[in-house]
Amino acid sequence: MRRQLVSAGSRGFVVGLSGGVDSAVVLRLAQLAAPHTTLGLILPCHSDPQDEQDAARVAEHFSVPTLRIDLSGAYDTLIASLQPALQAVPAPMRPAAVAEGLRARLPLANIKPRLRMTTLYYTANSLQYLVPGTGNRAELAIGHFTKHGDGAADLLPLAGLVKSGVRALARDLDVPSFVLDRTPGAGLWIGQSDEEEIGFTYDELERYLAEGPQAVSPALAMKIERLMRLSEHKRQLAAVPDVE
Repeated sequence: MRRQLVSAGSRGFVVGLSGGVDSAVVLRLAQLAAPHTTLGLILPCHSDPQDEQDAARVAEHFSVPTLRIDLSGAYDTLIASLQPALQAVPAPMRPAAVAEGLRARLPLANIKPRLRMTTLYYTANSLQYLVPGTGNRAELAIGHFTKHGDGAADLLPLAGLVKSGVRALARDLDVPSFVLDRTPGAGLWIGQSDEEEIGFTYDELERYLAEGPQAVSPALAMKIERLMRLSEHKRQLAAVPDVE
């Protein structure tokens, strides 16, 4: 992380705090790399109040200064413009079937991490800082992140660690126990759970990543591989045409 600061000519880090273990670990690593120039941002957006409280407690535990910026109003204003505009799309251009369940919720829910990342980059650009992402290897492998939202970052310190590895590192870094005990979630809506959303546990995903398809049931292996295949575009730079 220090090398990245030097190579980018930057002064410090801005870390988005969700109250979860990934952001807590990244905050502490950033603080160790840039002790006097690490800033935490708490960015509620119609969020569970517990998330904000835990984020603030983590920052206080490590004595990292924070800014709180409530994005709820910006979200509401944007939605009020987007939804009516979408109704003007000609019928032949719309999907044949109306989206239901998770698929119907995601377009609105994904605006939240994109607003948060916009805010993080505004702050980072203003201070000449970098934005470290909080994605871990398990989430990145199956695309469990928002493209151009929490997936947008200058560096990904946890990209080589599965969830159990992040938790082990958190214990080494003295991350508070109340963070370690939280149910993993992206804060897309109140009560959202990562494992409930993806349909399997982090332990199962880790077994697949460590030991291969034979370590899980055939049905689960197919599901994981399908998620990997469909999310490949999220792990790549934008496609460009071949130039001869």
